[in-house]
Amino acid sequence: MGSPPGSRRSLRWRWISLFGATALAVAAGGALACPAGAAGTNVDFATHCIPPAVAGLPPIDGTTTANISVDNTAPKVGDTVTVTYTVVTPAANNPTALALPADIMTPTGKVTLGGAQTGDVTVTGPKKNDPVPGYGTFPSFSMTGTFTVTSPGAITLSPSDYNIHTSYILELDTPCTVTNPPAPVSETVTATSTTPVNTRAISLDKASGNPGDSVTVTGKNFTPGATVTLAGRSGSSQTADTATTTAGSDGSFNAPVVVNDKTTTGIVAYEGSAWSDDLGAGPAAYTVNDTTPVPPGSQKLTTTVKAGTLSMSQAGDSVALSAVDFGQGGASTGSLQTVTVKDFRGGPAGWSLTGKVTDFTGPGAKIDAGKLSWTPACATKAGSPSTCAAGTAGTVGSSGATLASTPDGTLTGGEFTVDAGLSLDVPAFTPPGSYSGVLTLTLT
Repeated sequence: MGSPPGSRRSLRWRWISLFGATALAVAAGGALACPAGAAGTNVDFATHCIPPAVAGLPPIDGTTTANISVDNTAPKVGDTVTVTYTVVTPAANNPTALALPADIMTPTGKVTLGGAQTGDVTVTGPKKNDPVPGYGTFPSFSMTGTFTVTSPGAITLSPSDYNIHTSYILELDTPCTVTNPPAPVSETVTATSTTPVNTRAISLDKASGNPGDSVTVTGKNFTPGATVTLAGRSGSSQTADTATTTAGSDGSFNAPVVVNDKTTTGIVAYEGSAWSDDLGAGPAAYTVNDTTPVPPGSQKLTTTVKAGTLSMSQAGDSVALSAVDFGQGGASTGSLQTVTVKDFRGGPAGWSLTGKVTDFTGPGAKIDAGKLSWTPACATKAGSPSTCAAGTAGTVGSSGATLASTPDGTLTGGEFTVDAGLSLDVPAFTPPGSYSGVLTLTLT
């Protein structure tokens, strides 16, 4: 016995409605509101969508146009960045004559991070869409999420896979994946480190002395009022020769320490309970004289190797970065003028070469200092006691970053050449004209 005519019509209408809702999801477009003011670049990528099995439709391959925007393009390490993933142009229109109701779809997806930080950011959108007329164009939709910055440098953001959940008669999912991942980069943020550059420094009133002699240590740029430990160093180890002092209101001090250990090769000063590169200075070279008596019938022969200085020179004082187009922006690139470091001190102290940059100023506008990043490189001349290490690639900024360094050791020194690739991330609609900033290098 067949169903009553009214029941057959109701069943037919439910299945037509289901087909329409499923087709909307497969087409990778929900009628969800798109936020205004998206700052990223629109990118196109091939998309492979799999309809729910109940729809009886084959996979759909099309092109999605998407945009990634953020609430902060120049965060610091530890900051939380809000990401908005907008599908600007879905891959297809409503394939049926059936008008689709409002507020039936909830999108979720991922944004892929690259460069200085990798991983995926999970994003979700609201269950809110306008009605879609039969054969009508699907509006754009947006999803938001957050991530915490863990590394300094340029972090790229690309649209990734997404899923459309449809709540209309049945609960259905339509996953859409990037056919050739990763999708093009739509936005870039440049993160800066929150760790300040250590500018603490010390000097000694003499370079050598007999066992038991006192040496006066002068320090600057320490934390005002901090307790500072003065200590002898034998290579990378601390000796028993220590003293304490207090930094003045301007961060300076002048205090003695008695040195007895004949193996001492340098003096350090530091805040806190133990030596730290971040809170210390030195070692400053110091030699304990050998006062051992000469045996009868012997002659003690001596000579002197004079200690030199730590210095640097550079091949030039200007760099012309490549031009970028108004409306496009992007990377303005170039190379640092080669820096030569000569460490002829002959003591236990290594060195650090740091740099910081000002904002780039131009015709009525500026480009933030945090937009400049570098990729350091360092080479050591054969025969040098020390080995040069390049700094980490990433943002230079106004707070500064390390370009190159050598570690402390029993005997340090040598000649080194330091270079870096430079890249300034120019915003797309920066007013035309010439912009300049000053990169200051400091050798300590």
